Amino acid sequence: MSAAAGDEAIRLAAATPAAWYEAAVRDLPVLLVDHANCEKKAASTALGLMFSYADDTELGLSLARLAREELRHYEQVVALLAKLGLPYTRLSPGRYAGELRRLLSNREPERRLDLLLVGALIEARSAERFEGLIPRLPEAVAAFYTGLSAAEARHRSLYERLARRFAEQHGLDWRARAAVLVAAEAELATRVDCELRFHSGPPVAAAGE
Repeated sequence: MSAAAGDEAIRLAAATPAAWYEAAVRDLPVLLVDHANCEKKAASTALGLMFSYADDTELGLSLARLAREELRHYEQVVALLAKLGLPYTRLSPGRYAGELRRLLSNREPERRLDLLLVGALIEARSAERFEGLIPRLPEAVAAFYTGLSAAEARHRSLYERLARRFAEQHGLDWRARAAVLVAAEAELATRVDCELRFHSGPPVAAAGE
């Protein structure tokens, strides 16, 4: 099942602030390292869903392909760091994904729907930030991000299709739930943050400029 053109529910409610882009370009090592971490987390999320809902073959096969692609992206980001002479250092996790997960329902089948919708939202935000970064980045990095932008948009569509299919099978109001999560995500992605991360809001110093 696929969404009709223009019928997607997962549309970001707020654009990434310009201050975030400005901070990201100034702190390219942190941006790239956290990006690599995000690709690992995305693969882990897909694998976790496969194990949690192992009876759903369509979901399992779709997310197996997605997980492979996310791990390949991780390898590519690490290779880019090496090419640029930048170390892959340890970073503390940002608050974005953790705070989104706090919104997940504790009961099934609502929790599964929430997991799929949140997956779509994170991919949508990633695609938006790739597109916004491309014209601001050094040529070599911009070319790399150009290739990733389409993949993130495709991943968003996959998660949304899985969410819609599941909601319709179980009589859940996926549009209403998506609206709640979209609003919460917009607040998280635009709120001033204490440090730069790929999905953070503008860091304090940048926001105050």
